[in-house]
Amino acid sequence: MKFTICAAKPEDCKDIARMIMELAVYEKMPDQVKISHKELERDGFGRNPFYQCLVAEVSEDHKSKDGHTKVGYSLFFYTYSTWKGRTVYMEDLYVMPEYRGKGIGKALMATVAKVAKEQHCVRLQFSVLDWNKPSLDFYLAKGAEDLTAKEGWHFLRFHGIALDNLAREAP
Repeated sequence: MKFTICAAKPEDCKDIARMIMELAVYEKMPDQVKISHKELERDGFGRNPFYQCLVAEVSEDHKSKDGHTKVGYSLFFYTYSTWKGRTVYMEDLYVMPEYRGKGIGKALMATVAKVAKEQHCVRLQFSVLDWNKPSLDFYLAKGAEDLTAKEGWHFLRFHGIALDNLAREAP
């Protein structure tokens, strides 16, 4: 099956928002999604974009059973390691179930890696839920390192009231 990978455009945000919700359902956390295509447009295509995104598209001949031609995406952004330098963090990599196993996920991830190398990044980082064995196996087969197992890192987060409380402690 032929598909293309290209940089997302503002008009893709409705499809990206749809796929974000599909991914959240797969990850058993649909109630966690609080943004819409409007925030995606603002945050990814404004004067100072917070993220970049790639979309995978198939032809009309291969559109999904629901009529979609945008069938996958990868959302990523730049961060910095004080030990290693420029880094890309891949927030999401998603391919609709009926299009998995056709090389689309691999192409999306490889394109993120290519962009990272073009920007002189030394690492591509991401997180995977511990129960998501198919994705974990896919990443490990491609050469990713499991830092939880190898180095013992924990991925932590402040949000909601905890973030508010911490911010109030600032001088």
